[in-house]
Amino acid sequence: MGDIVQMHFTTVDYVIFALLLVASTGIGLFYAFSGGRQKTTQEFLLADRSMSCLPVSLSLLATFQSAVAILGAPSEIYTHGTQYWFLGCSYFLGLLIPAHIFIPVFYRLRLSSAYQYLELRFNKTVRICGTVTFIFQMVIYMGVVLYAPALALNAVTGFDLWGAVLAMGLVCTVYTTLGGLKAVIWTDVFQTIVMFAGQLAVIVVGTHQAGGIGEVWRRAQNGSRISGLELNPDPLERHTFWTLGVGGIFLMLALYGVNQAQVQRYLSSRTEREAIMSCYVVFPCQQIVLALGCLMGLVMYARYGEDSPLDKGYVQSNDQMVLYFVMDVLRDLPGLPGLFVACLFSGALSTISSAFNSLATVTLEDLIKPHFPTMTEARATLLSKGLALGYGLVCLAMAYIASLMGSVLQAALSIFGMVGGPLLGIFCLGMFFPCANSIGALTGLVAGLVMAFWVGIGSFVARMQTSGLPMPDTTDFPDMGNTTAVVMTTLMTSMSPKARPTGVQALYSLSYMWYSAHNSATVVVVGLLVSLLTGPWKEKELTPGTVFPVLGTLLFFLPERYREKLCCVTPLENKSKALGRQPYQMASKKESNGVAPFQDEDKSPEEEESEEPTTQPSCKLANVEQETAL
Repeated sequence: MGDIVQMHFTTVDYVIFALLLVASTGIGLFYAFSGGRQKTTQEFLLADRSMSCLPVSLSLLATFQSAVAILGAPSEIYTHGTQYWFLGCSYFLGLLIPAHIFIPVFYRLRLSSAYQYLELRFNKTVRICGTVTFIFQMVIYMGVVLYAPALALNAVTGFDLWGAVLAMGLVCTVYTTLGGLKAVIWTDVFQTIVMFAGQLAVIVVGTHQAGGIGEVWRRAQNGSRISGLELNPDPLERHTFWTLGVGGIFLMLALYGVNQAQVQRYLSSRTEREAIMSCYVVFPCQQIVLALGCLMGLVMYARYGEDSPLDKGYVQSNDQMVLYFVMDVLRDLPGLPGLFVACLFSGALSTISSAFNSLATVTLEDLIKPHFPTMTEARATLLSKGLALGYGLVCLAMAYIASLMGSVLQAALSIFGMVGGPLLGIFCLGMFFPCANSIGALTGLVAGLVMAFWVGIGSFVARMQTSGLPMPDTTDFPDMGNTTAVVMTTLMTSMSPKARPTGVQALYSLSYMWYSAHNSATVVVVGLLVSLLTGPWKEKELTPGTVFPVLGTLLFFLPERYREKLCCVTPLENKSKALGRQPYQMASKKESNGVAPFQDEDKSPEEEESEEPTTQPSCKLANVEQETAL
């Protein structure tokens, strides 16, 4: 730790940290013993599809605003300047596309798990492959996301490492298991407020100590930390307007379009309109989060200049540097360091609670229910609670494994980012290209994953070889306002300028912001080629409602007969009345647990019933048709 002693917490700080845990547990207990008391899978996994726009949007924000991101963004700005702020440009399309393409498709199909879509569109094998990929991604990630901030906190403040990990892991497991998705969403809302408060406290106090916001900006400008618009189109450049503003869109789509943790929140909304509105509400919130992270980085620079605590040897990595700065700024204000630590662990709690709940959902819906179609509602609910508990314990086990990894920790973190792109690719392949068949989808997913691991691990190894240094033993989170991006950045530590790489080395030098786009494009291109070679599917053979007519809309100038051959022309709204193949049984009008199926928001139930043909294929899988609604 260099020649500065660790800065310790006061009793007030510990009390504030304990209050966060108590409040989170209290919310879980409240939802365990109120309302429907979590007696149905519909309530436990989907909050009875009764959530309004505001809590859903704050929960969407909190889920991927992890502790890694809270520590990462300020150190990125401190080290490299404000170029990273342009990531905010990608939020426009990154949230508009999920709002108007992914949400309508998922919501109208009345799914519980995003991977049910893959069976409706392709087949059961594709669904299971997607589910297993997601489980692999989240299980590895959630242990690291719990352990890494605790490790940084321990290094800077002497805060008990395993005390923090166990307290967070167990509290999160308790409220997720008892309170279901309602508890997860409402604790996310509470934790989002704590995150904002913690970051604001540091920025306000730090700015005041530096002499005001004008002084902070002046020092940052003098130190060349205020970046202009970098329009270099080179995809090997780490951060430019194009890598952040365009590459960032694909990162956002992987997070907000197809990730089960987020899809589950959309599906828990009362109506499709509320789900879409939650995407619009999350947009300004994302911009505020980004601005807070960037401002904290600038205040750090105003305090330390080029003379960083990292260079002096007071701390060993960037994430520790942010915590050192917080303790340094707030050292004379008892309670405020505790508030920032509560903010930090709110990030970790909101991320891992979403992981537990989404993992329980996909395991139950995609891996267990299809094999036990006669399972009773009570047993399914009990099993989903058991799964949430089980994944909570797995998370603690993964945190322990993370502690043994040492230098491999960065690579483990990056796996989360590697897997996001191929999963986005397989959903895009199914949703936008009617000709894609199940063989193409499977081959594309495998090709995308191989490409992701090849480029990801290859660049990591190449970076270590070029630096000639052993892999660092401490975690280092250089940046990001969302986790997929954060964890990919762990591969891309900044290098001194060198000659432009060629061949495979150029692929390894690709900016981490393009990884998601590159890997998802691999899935789509390979999937389409294999589909065309093995016999493309025709639109009328597909399950109604599984294809979004984006190509039909874009190619409006072509004659209809060509558009029918090339792409989907049936509007999404009319899909429910289209009669394609019907491998799925019709959904009953009233679910056994008393929750009515979705209706068109502008029609009464009577109108809808009179319009609905008896032959309408349901979006529900036959082998899961049972007492309960998906």
